[in-house]
Amino acid sequence: MRKITHKDGSSRYRLVVDIGVDAEGKRKQLTRTFKTKKEALAELARIRHERSTGSFVAPSKMTLNGLLDIWLKSATRDVEEGTASNYESAMVPVRTHSGEKELQSLTEEDIEALVDWMLTSGRRRGGQPGTGLGIRSVRLALGRLRAALNLAVRRGLMVRNVAQHVTISREAKKKAEAAKPKSVPWDETEVKAFLEAIKGHRLYAAMMLALIAERPAEVCGARWDEDVDLDGASTIAVQNTRTIVYDRTLEKGVRNKVVEKDTKTEAGKRTLPLPTPAHKALKAFKAIQAAEKLAAGPAYNDSGYVLVDELGNPLKTDKLRREAYKLMDAAGVRKVRLYDARHATLSWMANNGVPDTVVSAWAGHSDLSFTKRVYVHPDPQSLKAGSEKLGELLG
Repeated sequence: MRKITHKDGSSRYRLVVDIGVDAEGKRKQLTRTFKTKKEALAELARIRHERSTGSFVAPSKMTLNGLLDIWLKSATRDVEEGTASNYESAMVPVRTHSGEKELQSLTEEDIEALVDWMLTSGRRRGGQPGTGLGIRSVRLALGRLRAALNLAVRRGLMVRNVAQHVTISREAKKKAEAAKPKSVPWDETEVKAFLEAIKGHRLYAAMMLALIAERPAEVCGARWDEDVDLDGASTIAVQNTRTIVYDRTLEKGVRNKVVEKDTKTEAGKRTLPLPTPAHKALKAFKAIQAAEKLAAGPAYNDSGYVLVDELGNPLKTDKLRREAYKLMDAAGVRKVRLYDARHATLSWMANNGVPDTVVSAWAGHSDLSFTKRVYVHPDPQSLKAGSEKLGELLG
């Protein structure tokens, strides 16, 4: 510390303190200037105390965007491309609203304002721009932001995590729940009506796979040689997926790309015995493809996938969904997501005596309670069966 006297006779006290070393091992110093020696000594004592307790944070002009760049690089080191893309997407509204703010100036009020903005105006893609994001998206963004700010605390860039105790308000949750469209899976009658209406259609087998509880990415990833056994055990192995990932490094208009990978979890990797109708549908579909290959000649792409177009090119999940919706419309049945068709199958199995452990394994889940909580729905027909059983007791 040294005293500085200006030309007008006034004086200041300049404090220069070693505060550690940078990434290259060079000494870092903090310089502060005070009106009085007492103020300078008090600041020196504070810095020394915080350094001794490990709570000292050097002043920094880093923005939240700068931290998110560091966090994303660390958090995505050993994750799949789809997961990395999800992390980046979760941070888009955070960057838009608060990215230019200095990290060390952030407060809990700033994070609360960010959450409120995301709930009312944060959407940029995947819907009407400028409208609110769903609760799930906001919850994911807040969770990732907490992780980034935890990293900032660990690396000495912040004193504390200002997002740690910020939550989504109860009122916002209630409004979101009220506005959320209810997804009601097909019941047994609707499943049978749909299959009867599309029997003979080229994609009948693909719809059958969706209805034996395969996810869209699993249907698109199935391969004839590696996964399907029509002549021996009559099984289909679920071990390869083809999914769409949004890649911001690509030009606009072509950012959706296909990524091929294993199933999400080990439990997701499973071999399903083919029900007889599914076996027959796949056998017929394979014959159709053989005829198409013969007709197309050199133009045919012998890709080896089960779900292909007339020239052998594999279908993407968005194309599968669009084709499914067309078939539902033509069949005159209620339009549901393919995931709800999966729900219908699992719910039917659970409500018709198939053991819970089998239903969970069939779905590709490692958590039995998750299967029962999310995928199993008591349909009216099952409730009627319960009424009949109660009739036996009460009669």
